[in-house]
Amino acid sequence: MANDKQYRLDEQIGFLLRQASQRHATIFSDTMPADLTAMQFAAMAKLAEAGECSQNRLGRQVSMDAATIKGVIDRLTKRGLVKVSPDPVDRRRLNVALTETGAETIASVIDAARSITESTLEPLSQQERTTMLKLLRKIG
Repeated sequence: MANDKQYRLDEQIGFLLRQASQRHATIFSDTMPADLTAMQFAAMAKLAEAGECSQNRLGRQVSMDAATIKGVIDRLTKRGLVKVSPDPVDRRRLNVALTETGAETIASVIDAARSITESTLEPLSQQERTTMLKLLRKIG
């Protein structure tokens, strides 16, 4: 018998966020080229937006830990989409920048990225979209 103190998984924030994330991930994988992961896209999009920066700073800006961003950058470097170079001031730090090919690649998928956002938010009204994004920024 249900009562008011029963724990209902499908009413919990973590469960609901995971469902929304899974929906978005499916839309992403169905829309983006198969050779570009969501994390690779995020790193490249941030580099396109903000320009060259240290690998650690890039990781913080795209919410990836040091090990994860290193793996992402290593894979993008092998594909010729980004380049790494020692920081001229602090040689222990690596700077990351898009290559010309990387800049062309990210430019070619920006419309698809906008479409992914639109499809993910499609069930919501414009006011609900604005509110949802505002609330997610607040708890993030």
